[in-house]
Amino acid sequence: MDIPVEPPRRSTGRRRRLVKWIAGGVVVLAVLAGLGIWWFFKDDAPPQVTLDAATAAIVEDTVPSAETQPAVTAAPDATDAAVDPTTAATATAGATDTAISGTWTVDTSIGTFSFEDSTGTFVGFRLQEELNGIGSTTAVGRTPEVSGTMTIDGTTVTAVSVEANMDAITTNDSRRDDNARRALGTDEFPVATFELTQPIELGDAAASGEAVAVTAIGDLTIHGTTLPVEIPLEAQLVDGVVVVVGSVDVVFADYGVSVPDAPIVVSAEDHGVIELQLFFTI
Repeated sequence: MDIPVEPPRRSTGRRRRLVKWIAGGVVVLAVLAGLGIWWFFKDDAPPQVTLDAATAAIVEDTVPSAETQPAVTAAPDATDAAVDPTTAATATAGATDTAISGTWTVDTSIGTFSFEDSTGTFVGFRLQEELNGIGSTTAVGRTPEVSGTMTIDGTTVTAVSVEANMDAITTNDSRRDDNARRALGTDEFPVATFELTQPIELGDAAASGEAVAVTAIGDLTIHGTTLPVEIPLEAQLVDGVVVVVGSVDVVFADYGVSVPDAPIVVSAEDHGVIELQLFFTI
């Protein structure tokens, strides 16, 4: 009579352990992948531009040494001839009017540029995204390759022309950069521009170094499409440098721009902020 032989228990146990190891490995890989995705898309957006932050960078970079301090002129002696108050007032007003007159040029040598801490000139964008399993984040891209001029006559800005190379966009990760550039169509339209179409009155306070708030009305060109915009700006003269910061909300579809996407992106707003931080010298 044949006696049935039971399969070895050891082989079954090994298979079970192997299955457990494989399942555990899959879980570990999934966790690591999730952490990698979180790290890639985590919300580490730099703060929005502010005049205080921009001017602080100027002050830190241009603290004069004793050798470069201007000479102190002695106060006039009491015996000096009296000055006609009307003449003095006229001379002061004239000095104020001409203190900032001239053609100013965007200076990219001031400060430094990085995604995390941009103390120099840049133009960029920011928009809100909703990511699967992560939540709301702020996508930010900035380019330091900016050129342009600003003409001031007395205390009136009569002309502004600024160009930004959007093909040099930098984000928190180089893998995001390509998506941003494709969305902006930088292969065909690498340059975004702004041209002032109405003069801006700064007032006498601007020439004396006080901060001013103004609105720049002009034409903004992105992705080859030009539309009129009104950009709220703040400006201040600091140590011979005109610091300008500002931002304006735009609808990307108006400029034919598709919002950057990725498999993890659940949704992204169809509008965002164009922001700028510019340093002008003469």
